[in-house]
Amino acid sequence: MKILHTADWHIGKKLHKHELSKDFDLFTNWLQKLIISEKIDLLLISGDIFDLANPSSEARKQYYQALLKLQQLDCKIIATGGNHDSPSMLDAPKEILKALDMDIIGGLPANLEETIIPVKNRKGEIEVVVAAIPFLRDADLRPGHSASTYDDRLQAIREGIKTIFENASKICSEKYPETPVIAMGHLFTAGADTSESERDIQIGNQAAFNALQFGEDFSYIALGHIHKPQKVSANIPVYYSGSPLPLSFSERKDEKRVLMINTQNSWEPQSIAVPSFRKLIRISGDLTEIQQKLNDLVSFGALDSLIEIDLIEDQYDAQKIYALDQLVNNFEKTDFEIVKQRAQFRNQTISISEIYAENEQLEDLKPKDVFLELIGNHEYDEGQKTEILSAFEEIFEEVQQSEKSAQ
Repeated sequence: MKILHTADWHIGKKLHKHELSKDFDLFTNWLQKLIISEKIDLLLISGDIFDLANPSSEARKQYYQALLKLQQLDCKIIATGGNHDSPSMLDAPKEILKALDMDIIGGLPANLEETIIPVKNRKGEIEVVVAAIPFLRDADLRPGHSASTYDDRLQAIREGIKTIFENASKICSEKYPETPVIAMGHLFTAGADTSESERDIQIGNQAAFNALQFGEDFSYIALGHIHKPQKVSANIPVYYSGSPLPLSFSERKDEKRVLMINTQNSWEPQSIAVPSFRKLIRISGDLTEIQQKLNDLVSFGALDSLIEIDLIEDQYDAQKIYALDQLVNNFEKTDFEIVKQRAQFRNQTISISEIYAENEQLEDLKPKDVFLELIGNHEYDEGQKTEILSAFEEIFEEVQQSEKSAQ
């Protein structure tokens, strides 16, 4: 049996407000051809199918179009939810998709046996079993557990992850003895190398799970969440496939890939590089250097290359900031687009407001100020920000009313 492992599609992702929908379409077209040429029997998608829990109608349409495109290839599909995904949204069409030989596990079901999926080969025999474990939320890991300290809470989360994978392994060994088992997971393991585009999970990733605790009963563990493809140190093959597309400029040098396992040969996967459909380019230097580097750009790929510019000068000069703005506004070069610019001055004097900000304590801020600071770190458009802020204010008001009622 041939198995393909991928993860972190992040459908609907915008890079500095630039849509990546065309990138995703090109990826799924390539994936379709790969599944045909390699005669793939099983496709695993380990979480973060969408970039937002409430994806746009366009993102949902892309998702269903991709599933339909791949389902027609006589290839079974198993997908799990990630920390970016809404469990209820992914689970809603579960029964319809199951009829099309696609198993989608959005959130951890009450009955863990529902995550255990036997997969038959072309002869109709069960050749492998998949424990499709989605992203595990706090309520899944600490039911009824009241941690007295922060460290206790971290330990409870780690123990919760270990217990769920152990229980899944036991179910597989009891129901399908002697059958190889693949586990899917969407989590952060100790020592994993991250990039700018991963958002914190499970208390800022401090609850990093030691992959040795997966045990040795699984034949392979297909992980998602970390966008940089990598092998995890463990006693069994544990791999992050990484995201198939670069989702931040920090990933611009990563070789994106999918992983293919041929169960007749080995459980160690073969790395298959995903074609680069566009370049992400970071240009830095003074104004003269930036202008020269922009002039020297050479076209690459099927889509426009995206550019991030860092102006770096010794002394603060408002004229240089203006000149940078003019340079960006007047930039017209086929196959290239500047999506972000910033200026840094090595010897810039820190203002009074910045000094205050550095010494600002969380307890001195109002909840809304903290929330505004948080969403300011993400690339939401104005409409999304308005909806998110409205939802926050509604929830905050409910919390305040509950606290008043309890007094």
